[in-house]
Amino acid sequence: MARKTTFRIRQMKKKGKKIVMLTAYDAPTAKILSEVGVDIILVGDSVGNSLLGYESTIPVTLDDIVHHCAAVARAKPKSLIVGDMPFMSYKVSVEQALENCALMLQKGGAEAVKIEGAGRVVDIVSAVVDSGIPVMGHIGLTPQSIYELGGYRVQGRTAETTNKLVDDALALQEAGAFSIVVELVPAETGKAITEAIDIPTIGIGAGSHCDGQVLVLWDMLGLFEDFKPKFLKKYADIASVIREAVQEYSDEVRNGVFPDEEHSFEMLEEESGRLYGRVNPKEK
Repeated sequence: MARKTTFRIRQMKKKGKKIVMLTAYDAPTAKILSEVGVDIILVGDSVGNSLLGYESTIPVTLDDIVHHCAAVARAKPKSLIVGDMPFMSYKVSVEQALENCALMLQKGGAEAVKIEGAGRVVDIVSAVVDSGIPVMGHIGLTPQSIYELGGYRVQGRTAETTNKLVDDALALQEAGAFSIVVELVPAETGKAITEAIDIPTIGIGAGSHCDGQVLVLWDMLGLFEDFKPKFLKKYADIASVIREAVQEYSDEVRNGVFPDEEHSFEMLEEESGRLYGRVNPKEK
């Protein structure tokens, strides 16, 4: 697979090629995702739910994302690496956004950042893009605004709210975003947004008309079992595989089956005799 860039991602929409995006938070999974041809790896603030045990993405810090992003970057994937800007890491001021987005690239190894929201955030996106940092937008359900939205509720269910989302998408496009995540909206709304803009849309719970799709890797692998939204399709049941493996290991350790001879080392033959010929100092 050729190295994916923001330019190549934009070209995929023009060529009618669907875009595949998944989350990753470490080097081994990033390597696997790259090997199978995933176009974009998102180091998402979903790490808070999936790995860190938080009930939402709100507690996730910039240091958390930079740490996991750097791990992904060390795998040297050919996928485009996008670092998710966490809660309040970019909304205080343009200066704060520029500084923190720069850290995501300099210390995290990201090649682009994802910024949630529109409205006043559009000016921040514009400033970040002007500084030379590619930005992926995010509209619809924005998890960092979960308390304002009143929970994980489907957005854009009326003509009025759909038109507002289309306007938001156009504004982000004008600000220079190279793509936009559209989350938790009716399929018709996802289609309206996708057809209204020239940059790619990446859907999550937004129907089949988006230019690409994203899921949280731990969700689609069945490893994070607490999250069961309608839009999620589980492609594996890794949690059960882990349980079975750990149970088998535990049983073998307790029964003295593991480690066996196959999984043990031997001394050099000439040294073995010397070892067994030693006198225990306590017996003197």
